[in-house]
Amino acid sequence: MKDSAVYEALRKVTRDAPDRVALVYLGETYRYAELGELVDRLARGLSRLGVEAGERVVLYLPHCPQWLVLWLALRRVGAVAVPVSPQYGAQGVTYIAQDAGASLLVCADTLFGYALRVQRQVPLRGLVVTGLGDLLPWWKRAVGRALDCLPTGRVAWSPEVRAFRELLREAPRPFRTASGQEAAEEGLCELLYTGGTLGSPKGVPISEEALLESVGIQREVSVPVVPLGSDVVVQGAPLYHILGQVVGLGAVLHGETVLLLPRMNWDALLHHVQRYRATSLFGTPVLYRTILEHDRLDVYDLSSLRYCFSAGDALPLEVARRWKARVGCELYQGYGATETCGAISLIPAGSPYPEGSVGRVVRSREVRLVDPQTLQPMQPGQPGELWVSGPNLPRSYWNKPQETELAFASREGKLWYRTGDVLRMDREGWLFFLDRSADLIKKRGYRVAAARVEAVLQEHPAVVAACVVGVPDPEVGERIKAFVVLKEGLRGVSGYELLRWCRERLAPYEVPDSVEFRDMLPKSKVGKLLRRELREEERRKLDQSAGAGGRSVETTAPAAAAGAPGS
Repeated sequence: MKDSAVYEALRKVTRDAPDRVALVYLGETYRYAELGELVDRLARGLSRLGVEAGERVVLYLPHCPQWLVLWLALRRVGAVAVPVSPQYGAQGVTYIAQDAGASLLVCADTLFGYALRVQRQVPLRGLVVTGLGDLLPWWKRAVGRALDCLPTGRVAWSPEVRAFRELLREAPRPFRTASGQEAAEEGLCELLYTGGTLGSPKGVPISEEALLESVGIQREVSVPVVPLGSDVVVQGAPLYHILGQVVGLGAVLHGETVLLLPRMNWDALLHHVQRYRATSLFGTPVLYRTILEHDRLDVYDLSSLRYCFSAGDALPLEVARRWKARVGCELYQGYGATETCGAISLIPAGSPYPEGSVGRVVRSREVRLVDPQTLQPMQPGQPGELWVSGPNLPRSYWNKPQETELAFASREGKLWYRTGDVLRMDREGWLFFLDRSADLIKKRGYRVAAARVEAVLQEHPAVVAACVVGVPDPEVGERIKAFVVLKEGLRGVSGYELLRWCRERLAPYEVPDSVEFRDMLPKSKVGKLLRRELREEERRKLDQSAGAGGRSVETTAPAAAAGAPGS
């Protein structure tokens, strides 16, 4: 079987710079020679387990070196990674594993209980389990256990449950090859799941060609301030997110250093910047705002930073200005999506740009702004829904023809992805983000489908209707607010109960922050929920509160039928 392009990129780095540091994790450094050896050993172990080209393998792990080793080893054997957020519970992972047609699930021992529930519902070959310290020296694992500072979980070992460390044992057996697997032939690299507008997550098929192109585009914009081969990157966004992959995983494929934190701890992040003289930091606007408001920020030296990048949500001007004044490093913004495998527009570092812009359209991408109702092109300078096209971009969702039809459109011989976002382009080609689709909520960089949260609420036996919207919030981007209509005459149902119901069925970032009970919800003449009206109502409340010099206070409608106020 021909080696994948991603693996070839890794092999070139391990050959050209074997002693360069690839990863730093919990104070341990992993050089490229060591990383390459681990990838090859694990690829042989996966092959020994029966994993073949084209098979889908779920990665259900928090940040750790094993995540990167596994992802790269899957490319070595030609298998397809299906990264899943460790915040998902069993129900969410089960849905994704079934939808992807996964044959194997790799999980952290701390997530084994959830993984076991997935295995009981999905016809997997088995589970592979790893501990967060599996690639640390034995003495660090021992100290971590002794001081109870390295989380561990109980695992019920069986022939269907294998240890990650077992797969690293030398295996002379050659790789298995696929016989005409479509996914392998098409160069499918991974399936990244994103929020579904119709209520369920949907998989975006990412090809190697698309990923490597995006990795190159992203790195090009920072070269003027951070020369190639010299970057030290703090992993500020999840590896299961396209932003985290294009920047973080991209740094590895460029032979640079990634500082990997097991979880987001602000003191640990700032300490890593100072200790390892990090040159690049990336993440959502929430990350930068939180750092700026950290009460121990002045303790740390951040002068090594040369390139700071924000994406995943609109960057408030005041955050960008405060960051530049406090850190002395420009905070650049970009705009993209999972469906476009990363950036649509970026701001080149070191060059002047208009304040508030999300950049210029990057190479190999073509955009158009259209009237969302008539789909006719907008006049230059006028805002419109942004469509994007490109030769290597994803062309559909995985097994989701209805979602594909809604989000992708053929025009003038080209396939376009409809972002649903409203942007404006000035005469010099700079894009400015104005508004997003009313059906999608951005919270802490996560994209939450309003329809998915509404569907879960409406499964509750007391709920007759629900409408979910995003409410602007400077700390998290948007808060999730649910408006609920209860069945007539029903008593004793509180907002607390509905939130508990949601926590059991949704990822933590999808759970509403508040519930308000209503007698009815606004609808169009054809019966469609008018989310935009509720969004505008909430924005007016915020404006009135700001004008009065006070803070917004969450309220709920008096609900005699509910028996208790919402929360």
